[in-house]
Amino acid sequence: MEKELKPEKKKDVKAEEEGKDKEPRSFRHKLEVKEAEIEKWKADANHWKNEYYRGYADTQNLRKALERELGEGLKYRAEGFVAELLPILDGFYFALAMEPANPEIKNYLVGFQYIYQNLLAVLEKEGVKEIAPKEGDPFDVRTMHATEAEEREGQPNLVVRVLNKGYKLKDRLIRPANVVVSKAKAAEVKKEEDGATNKEDGVKKDA
Repeated sequence: MEKELKPEKKKDVKAEEEGKDKEPRSFRHKLEVKEAEIEKWKADANHWKNEYYRGYADTQNLRKALERELGEGLKYRAEGFVAELLPILDGFYFALAMEPANPEIKNYLVGFQYIYQNLLAVLEKEGVKEIAPKEGDPFDVRTMHATEAEEREGQPNLVVRVLNKGYKLKDRLIRPANVVVSKAKAAEVKKEEDGATNKEDGVKKDA
């Protein structure tokens, strides 16, 4: 019969077997730790990559916004100056609309007309355009402002009188033209309302 192992030898064999079991477990644990670290690094890399793209997009948007603001600033740089000139332009317009009988005043108006036309030419080079509706033109809400309405025969919402010319700087409205517009006479409005009422009554009777 084989001799029984001494207690000391049994302990050594057991320790050796436990050591063999621990080695694979220790390796798997280290591998899992490394894999977790790699996943964390990947997540960090994706996070900072997204942050980079987000920061790059924000920078591009800011650059475009600044370029747009700069472009608009250059495009409409004369807006404040033109707005300050409006009372002077109105003064020329009202003065030249007069028809004086005095020859001396007429001569002055010729000089004013020359200055006025030169001033308009300079402003036109900067992109300023007059809004000068004529009597009988249809009212345009985009470029005109109706200060009052007068009863007139015929079609309503036509320009009756121009009080002030309007002005645009390129595609931006600086001031609309102030006008008086026509409206239907009260008697005509009442006649139309009565006609509409009679027509409704006729429809109800037929029903």
